[in-house]
Amino acid sequence: MLSIIIPAKNESDNLEDIFKYFSNGLREVKYEVILINDFSTDDTLEKAKNIFRDHQNFKIFNNNKIGLGGAINLGISKSSGTKIAIMMADLSDDINDLKKYNSIMDEKKIDAVLGSRFQKESLVKDYPLKKLFLNRIFNFFVSIIFWNKYNDYTNAFKIYKKEVLMTMMPFVSESFNIFLEIPLKIISRRYSFEIIAINWFGRKKGDAKFKIQELQSKYLFTLIYCFSEKILLKIKK
Repeated sequence: MLSIIIPAKNESDNLEDIFKYFSNGLREVKYEVILINDFSTDDTLEKAKNIFRDHQNFKIFNNNKIGLGGAINLGISKSSGTKIAIMMADLSDDINDLKKYNSIMDEKKIDAVLGSRFQKESLVKDYPLKKLFLNRIFNFFVSIIFWNKYNDYTNAFKIYKKEVLMTMMPFVSESFNIFLEIPLKIISRRYSFEIIAINWFGRKKGDAKFKIQELQSKYLFTLIYCFSEKILLKIKK
């Protein structure tokens, strides 16, 4: 089964779309959606309970440690599937890419599929220019340090074997930097993975939670932490 973890903070406006997105788009897939309410101050929790009520594929949990890191850790622990995909509540990711992820995992028996929004075949719409510029610089820098051809480490939307994620838990990153920590550990620990092109579409409803100025030090921490782990793994060999 495929488990889809969706962290949600003040995403009331997107909840009905989330329900339709997955219930209509994954009819042929055995799946569950695990929505983690990350200390929302709007009616996200109450509205989600009402919309998802009586639908066994949709589960809701309250985060017990504020931040995306806590939400992802909780979502993994609550999941029932053998495969785990992480998607954002703004529905910026393409459900057809999710189905590709799922098929590749089943067919090739690999540990992860790492999507990239910056391949020739990718379609990206409404990506803020400043964010795009900083994204490409940072991801290029990371690819040099880790000597890997992957070019979209910071993208949240990837899929993993649950058993592989369990070997890494708990993740130390507290915010969006968790989306850097996970693929770096996949690469450093030499798990099997495939890179594919994916699409991305800008948020239509609600406010973006990503704040570049607030996250610089956290990304640097994660980069140093994962690079140190990579060195230690080499020494042990």
